[in-house]
Amino acid sequence: MKKLFALLLAVMMIASLFVGCAPAGDDLTNPDNIADEMTSEDGKYQIAFVTDVGQLKDKSFNQGTYDGVKLYAAANDKSYKYYQPANGDAATDEDRIAAFELACQNGAEIVVAAGFLQETALKAAAEKYPNVNFVFIDGYPIGFDNVAPISFQEEQSGYLAGYAAVMEGYTKLGFMGGGGGTNPACQRFGYGFAQGAEAAAAAKGVKVELNYSWAYGASFSASTELQTMATGWYQDGTEVIFACGGSMFASISAAAAAEEAKVVGVDVDQSFQSETVITSAMKGLADATQWALAKHYAGEWATIGGIATALGAKDNAVGLPTDTWSLQNWSVEDYEALFAKIVAGTVTVDSTLVLAPESTANVTVNYVE
Repeated sequence: MKKLFALLLAVMMIASLFVGCAPAGDDLTNPDNIADEMTSEDGKYQIAFVTDVGQLKDKSFNQGTYDGVKLYAAANDKSYKYYQPANGDAATDEDRIAAFELACQNGAEIVVAAGFLQETALKAAAEKYPNVNFVFIDGYPIGFDNVAPISFQEEQSGYLAGYAAVMEGYTKLGFMGGGGGTNPACQRFGYGFAQGAEAAAAAKGVKVELNYSWAYGASFSASTELQTMATGWYQDGTEVIFACGGSMFASISAAAAAEEAKVVGVDVDQSFQSETVITSAMKGLADATQWALAKHYAGEWATIGGIATALGAKDNAVGLPTDTWSLQNWSVEDYEALFAKIVAGTVTVDSTLVLAPESTANVTVNYVE
């Protein structure tokens, strides 16, 4: 996937020395070379990140977003810190409010918040700290001009992944989604996945079965129950499962490895985590975060504050990874041609479904509780 807002980021990412982040000479364009925690000389931290449920190093949504914080901070000599609400996956709105309070008390000029569960806490923080700006990743307008809501057209990325899976030759698919069926981003990913599978099945003249479930994914966490369910799907003939939910990937990929089956990753390129990954439905979390931070520090907040921003194929903000392409029966050139059609609008992907898709002419959807 190409970089989001490439020209802006090329200017922005001119590396500077950053005390406490990484030794001089390190490649600060690689987030893995930048420390997750740093020590500020004055004890204040200019950029804060408040995590979603799950762990910071989830190799998915939280980590992808925080990578953007680290990359921007390292390139622009800003201090930064992350805050994980208390009680982990069982965090309450009060726990999240406490995390925002601590971030602002520690000197945050701007706070990046990941996940739709942050809404209530964001409203409280935005009202109490009107001079602090907040970036709401996977968000929507909540009535405050100091909150910039940024969402993605995940349905386009899901569509590309579903299309790729069927074109590769898989006809027994699975989707396991996070958020218990109430997370808008996961809903869009899943709905797009089904649409892409239908389009490819029609093009090939084949029939596809799609198991579809929100079970065991409410907290986006790995679990024995989730792995057992995935194992059962694979043993019953499912060939590839779209693991759509942060740390859920660990359970689903473990089941796939044991059953010699396959996985579609989510949010970031997850092929580095497991040989079971055939592709990943990505969105530009790090790039979007850097873009929003740059708007704040350039004095251009008014262009995004309080305004819904939905990033998609036309912004190079969603797509499949081509650098690690492993598909044998569908080429990068074929993918880029389909991507171009989505950008041009000659292929459209519906994003209006609330929970789950219906069976279509070529795809039979089996709902699994």
